[in-house]
Amino acid sequence: MHAPLRQEHTPDPMCCGCGLRPRRITKGNDVLRLAIVALLLLPAVLGLSGCERIQGWFAGKPDIAFAPYGDTYASKPDFAQVEYEHPIPLKELAKVTPKYLAGLEQEQLDQLYARLGSGPIPNGAFDGEIVFPRGSSGKLRAAEIIGGLKGLGVNFKGNLLETAGETLWKGKVFYRDQKVLRNRIQDLTALRPVIGPGDIPKIDVDGKDAWLLFPAKLYCGQSLIDSRRESIIIDYAFTDELHGYRERPDFLAGRRGLKVRDEIRMVRPGLYLGRAYMDHAFILNFVLYNKDLDQAGRAEFEIGQVKDDCWSGTQTRVVASR
Repeated sequence: MHAPLRQEHTPDPMCCGCGLRPRRITKGNDVLRLAIVALLLLPAVLGLSGCERIQGWFAGKPDIAFAPYGDTYASKPDFAQVEYEHPIPLKELAKVTPKYLAGLEQEQLDQLYARLGSGPIPNGAFDGEIVFPRGSSGKLRAAEIIGGLKGLGVNFKGNLLETAGETLWKGKVFYRDQKVLRNRIQDLTALRPVIGPGDIPKIDVDGKDAWLLFPAKLYCGQSLIDSRRESIIIDYAFTDELHGYRERPDFLAGRRGLKVRDEIRMVRPGLYLGRAYMDHAFILNFVLYNKDLDQAGRAEFEIGQVKDDCWSGTQTRVVASR
């Protein structure tokens, strides 16, 4: 015979409330009871304001397929074929997070980017996160490229570059009507040797100050990785023509410096995937995120009503219906 799971006790007048001592329950039943309570409380918890993070825990990983690929360039699939065979449902793009993007391999990021449209040109402040790819040597491609550019006062190498990028750069601020952009720099320590005199404009984002440097022009233009449709271009080549340009350090990003050119495409409103180039050489990926715009644009996005500002190409973009 099996031993009983519970042992009954006689009433105890000293026991609070019910007049009964607590019954001894096995550990397994304790876990089951806690699980049931958690499930009953879950809808109320998720309904509380400020619980977006909790909701994200249960959103699930995006179900996005990628075409097979190898290490050599010849093994990379054609983007048009990838889009035809592996269209991405809008409901799966709605699950994408900056953390998910940061965990993808470079070829997966390339295939995902090629299946996106430009979306609208952003407006306002976006938080940024850099995703560094590795070069053929296994080192950071950005460090390899910068190492070959002389006379710029830039000496970042390897992990120092990655650390500096994450410390210095905190995102971008878009001025859609003016078709210009500025970068949010949170720590000026590393740039002090090349910063000239004069005040630097600042912006407050979520209670944190950031300096606005490295202006750029915004326009629609050809993607350097996928010419089938346009991307939103962030061009630093002629930033010395923009109001507020500072020769030092802004020249570093321009045509007399690192010759930086970014391009971005929309994952969904408030979330953009970007690619940065130096002198037409790809160096890194970056993610831009604005939580308020993301939440405000969800409903419209999920029914396919968000329009591209840039040319969508002659090949119809394939979006799965499921």
